[in-house]
Formats: sequence, structure tokens, C-alpha cells
Amino acid sequence: MLQELKEKVFHANLELVKQGLVIYTWGNVSGIDREKGLIAIKPSGLDYDKMTADDMVVVDLEGNIVEGKLRPSSDTPTHLALYRAFPAIGGVVHTHSTYATAWSQAGLDIPNIGTTHADYFHKDIPCTADMTAEEVRGDYELETGNVIVRRFADIDPTATPAVLVKNHGPFTWGKDPADAVHNAVVLEQVAKMAFIARTINPALTMNPLLIEKHYNRKHGPGAYYGQGKQD
Repeated sequence: MLQELKEKVFHANLELVKQGLVIYTWGNVSGIDREKGLIAIKPSGLDYDKMTADDMVVVDLEGNIVEGKLRPSSDTPTHLALYRAFPAIGGVVHTHSTYATAWSQAGLDIPNIGTTHADYFHKDIPCTADMTAEEVRGDYELETGNVIVRRFADIDPTATPAVLVKNHGPFTWGKDPADAVHNAVVLEQVAKMAFIARTINPALTMNPLLIEKHYNRKHGPGAYYGQGKQD
């Protein structure tokens, strides 16, 4: 079932290791088949070097296991909350990459102060609010998804496809698992650059016109970056 999607999710998980975003069993990637309403996701705590595509677990949007002998990632309820709330996304990534996680632990948004950031993320990368005692003691992973969704009440999740969960770490998403991983890699780099830049100049800001120029030249209606569709 969903063999092609499981292959994509498997290779996307391996890409996290290749890009140095995860160590040991940290991190996970999922992908969704919107027509079937089914998600393939990395198994919980499985070593990357022992994992195969057939190990990917298939669940429905309520978290019921449809296929697979292993337990899905413990972060599955968070992924599902994002898929339910953001219907345009096709893949979700969670890592504990160093710089993005450091901003998460500091409880700060990553400011949009460079063109690299603006090329990929329209706004600052938002950090969520503190989770309440009830949220932590309750269905924790689901509530993690809920605090992310609330943070995006006035933010377009397709224009800024990343978030920092306070004291925890980053989540990214995209049109498919590979795109979500791509955004996770870029997020880590802009988190690193923002840390260095703000260390050099704590008062640094960016011209908002430059933000709009760089974002829209790649994503706007008149986007001209790259080669576009080839005949």
C-alpha cells in the first residue's frame, strides 16, 4: 500500500541524516496521499541505518494504523494536526537541528534579516507560546500540533513553511516530503546566519521592500528566479 509514497518518505528521512540535521534516531519525516487520506511516517525510534521503505508506517488522519508492523513516530499526532489544518501541504519534517533548536529553546522568532531567509520564508520564523500544564499532561503530541496551528492564525503556512516549538525544536513542511526536508535544511542555515548576524549587530533589521523583492521573485505571480517550465 502506498509504496511510492513510502519510498519518498524513506528517502526523505535518509536525507535528514545526509544533511546533518539529525543524529541517532532523532527526527522524522511524513508524507500524505490527500486522495486516500493516508499518511506514511517513520517508525518510532528506529535506527536510520537499519530502516527500509517497507518499515514506513501508514496511518489515517485520525492516527489509526492502516499498514505496518511497527509503531509510528511518537510525533505522529503533531504531523496529523498539521495535515488537518494546512490542506495545501504534502510533507512534514521534525528535527532537533542545532541552530533552529537553539532559537526554539530561547523562545524567539527567527527574524527575517537576510535575503536568504526572504527567498524561502516570507515572514519571521514564528516560535509558539508556552504550552500549558494541561497541554503537557494531556495528549501532549496532539497539543503540540494545536499550539503550532494557533500560532499560524494570521500567518500563511505555505508562505512561511516552518515553525519553532518553544523549548522543543523546529517543524517544517512542503508540497511533498522532499520539499519539507529542503525547507528544514534552509531553516537550519538561516537560523545559523541570524544567530551570527544578531551577535555581531543586535539591532540589525532588514528593509521590508527587500524582503518582498526576494520572496516574490521566487514565489510571487511574476516570479522569475530559475528556469521555469521547459518545453
